[in-house]
Amino acid sequence: MGNNMKKIKLDIVGLSYSQTQSGAYALVLGEVSGRRRLPIIIGSFEAQAIAIEIEKMTPSRPLTHDLFKSFAQAYQIEVQEIIIYNLVDGIFYSKLICNDGKRTVEIDARTSDAIAVAVRFECPIFTYEFILSTAGIVIEGNDFVYLENINETQDEKSVGSAVGSGFASLSVDELKTKLQEALAEESYEKAAKIRDELNKRKAS
Repeated sequence: MGNNMKKIKLDIVGLSYSQTQSGAYALVLGEVSGRRRLPIIIGSFEAQAIAIEIEKMTPSRPLTHDLFKSFAQAYQIEVQEIIIYNLVDGIFYSKLICNDGKRTVEIDARTSDAIAVAVRFECPIFTYEFILSTAGIVIEGNDFVYLENINETQDEKSVGSAVGSGFASLSVDELKTKLQEALAEESYEKAAKIRDELNKRKAS
């Protein structure tokens, strides 16, 4: 087994728009006990599925991962942990460790899906030492926590300024109405901006 296969617990430390690949997001996992970070490029759909759960926004209809959770729970299956167990040609391989009270089963999953499931079941995320030592980035200090730009998009400048200025002039009640409308339309970027505006009001 050796130290190389040592299991290391990870937390989600950030999710941001990827500067390198259009339409992609960087999901950043960090080792709980250290300074290494594991950035994983994921698609916008999976990024939203993770963001929605982290931000505790409730979509009007269950997303695929919500459905997966309901389905599993209907049959008393718990997802106990997620393991990112391999890295081949830049692709991370993950599995869900599931238990129905009698037996434990490992199910293969894309890493982005595995994480979206992990945040819903509130189960721990692990990887092995060899993956962290290969793909991990060492961070100096704590300047890497950036959940706040979870919804930055490339055309943010045009959209952001128009959207931002539009919200600033609204009352709190109008904002709350708009938030409900945005969630109903499943436009989560917009919902996040409205939420940010509401939070600014609370702070001031």
